[in-house]
Amino acid sequence: MKSEAILVLSGGGAKCAAHCGAMNALRERGIAPARYVATSLGAVVAAALASGLEPDMVVRALMNEAQAGLKPNRFVVLGGIYFPGLLRPAPFRAAIERIVPARSFSELKTPLTVTAVDVDRIQTVKFGAGGLDVPLIDALMASSALPPYFPAVKLEEHLLRDGGLIAHLPLEAVGDRGELPVIAIDVGPGLDNGREPRVAGSAPPLIRAVDESIGILMAQGTSELVARWQRDEPGFIYVRPRTERNVTFRADRARVYAEEGYIAMRAALDALASGDPQAKLS
Repeated sequence: MKSEAILVLSGGGAKCAAHCGAMNALRERGIAPARYVATSLGAVVAAALASGLEPDMVVRALMNEAQAGLKPNRFVVLGGIYFPGLLRPAPFRAAIERIVPARSFSELKTPLTVTAVDVDRIQTVKFGAGGLDVPLIDALMASSALPPYFPAVKLEEHLLRDGGLIAHLPLEAVGDRGELPVIAIDVGPGLDNGREPRVAGSAPPLIRAVDESIGILMAQGTSELVARWQRDEPGFIYVRPRTERNVTFRADRARVYAEEGYIAMRAALDALASGDPQAKLS
């Protein structure tokens, strides 16, 4: 019988391709997802995997489609700070629809919980398993509405933005897990980012400043959350693939990130087999 675990997938832009490599490593050890809990582009990857796509297919889809979804608003230079977002949401939605074959949570072969942030209530909203039932692509758009790139998304009574603004590693959305272990794969901002290489980018200084500021806040919050889970939650495995900085939109490097996810998950499972981590998969 295969082992099962709840997989928590972080946001992290193009680096979320690492989740696919991590899935390949889990499959090699006979570990299957009982449920995905994910946010931002990690939720898009999770939805594609939960739809039944092979991990390598998802990596190819990210490389082929993600860049096509990043279309600047033609009038942003004129509108400046009065525009709701630098990028047009319609091409991004079309790209998600090409990456994810399912259109509803009920179509998914594996349960999925997606998180976004209600900007009025300043709280996490869950969709799918354990949360509100809305169209899948709508939930993914809301979960990925990262400022200053995309406008907020209105769903029911909620005005929503990227779930990573509260928790780019959405552990608090796991809820009841029974006896299942939780494997969290984190490619978002972290306090260790200063040791990682910075890839040259062309974003204007103000946009880089916004990205860096949001990243610092995300990193601090995640560090505290992971430390608490490692201390208090048995059956928790934290996997941190090697990452780069300044690569939110570098989908052309998806294969590199997938390989890093594979390496990191293999190392975590080897450590598990040697008796180091708290968790036991059974």
